Amino acid sequence: MKIGINRENAPGENRVAASPDLVSKLASAGHDVVVQSGAGISAGFPDATYQQTGASLADSASDIAESSDLLLHVGKPSDDEIGATRSGSALATILDARRDTVTIDALASAGITAFAMDLVPRTARAQSMDVLSSQASIAGYKSALMAANALSRFFPMMMTAAGTIPPARVLILGAGVAGLQAIATAKRLGADVYAFDVRAAAGEQVQSLGAKFIAPLDSDDAETAGGYARAQTDDENARQRRFLAEHIVRADAVITTAAIPGRTAPLLIETETVEAMRPGSIVIDLAAETGGNVEATVVGEDVDVNGVTVKGPVNVPSSMPYHASVTYARNLESLMTLIIGEDLALSIDFEDEVVDAMCVTHDGEVRGHTIGR
Repeated sequence: MKIGINRENAPGENRVAASPDLVSKLASAGHDVVVQSGAGISAGFPDATYQQTGASLADSASDIAESSDLLLHVGKPSDDEIGATRSGSALATILDARRDTVTIDALASAGITAFAMDLVPRTARAQSMDVLSSQASIAGYKSALMAANALSRFFPMMMTAAGTIPPARVLILGAGVAGLQAIATAKRLGADVYAFDVRAAAGEQVQSLGAKFIAPLDSDDAETAGGYARAQTDDENARQRRFLAEHIVRADAVITTAAIPGRTAPLLIETETVEAMRPGSIVIDLAAETGGNVEATVVGEDVDVNGVTVKGPVNVPSSMPYHASVTYARNLESLMTLIIGEDLALSIDFEDEVVDAMCVTHDGEVRGHTIGR
């Protein structure tokens, strides 16, 4: 099988879909791997590294797409790539499949069998290909570093000749993968860490990392069968915001990570709450790209609210492209064990629950049940 890896076309995207390690495994298995020149440079993988592991190089993304049986991407391919891709070939990438209907329809019209890496089901068997988790872990780690770097005070308690400096108080909203990694990193940096989540089970995970779990006494468990937080009612959201406000105004740094796949991020912090925080405090909104958890957030910008900086970073995993690419490539490797047969050809079994959940287009049609159509 011919497997193509093209450069990412989205502005600021530094990741690449396949690491040299993955290319080496594919080439050793007998696949013909073609990498677009320069695809891995921003992630720390020069062209020569790919050549040494068995890949060939090509300059044109459209030529690679046209000749590949399976095209690997991090983000959605360009319109030119989709137009050049052969009908009957396959694509594996992050598609934002529940919202980007234009791209999904274009892939179906082109006859491409598309696998949305963001639709990996939350099962033990699919854990090794869970892109949302692998990339969220990186975002959570980096968010704590961003907060520590932007804050005008120490994270840890410091014993100095001038006296004792107390640790920074850090509040993490959302204890999913990103939140737990942010908690662990902030603790390693020595901060006094508090965390909130609407799922009751998150409390034990937060406490196991040495942080303090906060929750209103009358809160209901909001965990879905898939392990995600369900959407809250307007009344629940209002009660949570009132509860959180008293903790937020005492924090030196707040990191918000609350997100619901395929939905707009819930509003957790109103502007008046940010205004009541101490000047010099920091808010990092990791949900900025999906609507934001903070009312004052502006995507991709730093906003000053009464002396408090609200950051709305975009594509945080791309700021650590080496390990983001390595982990993403491992996710793809796990998927390929399900869709490539022993004869090294595509073998798609819709009886497999993982394949069925991730495949959004096939034989010229949108598989609507996978994305709620």
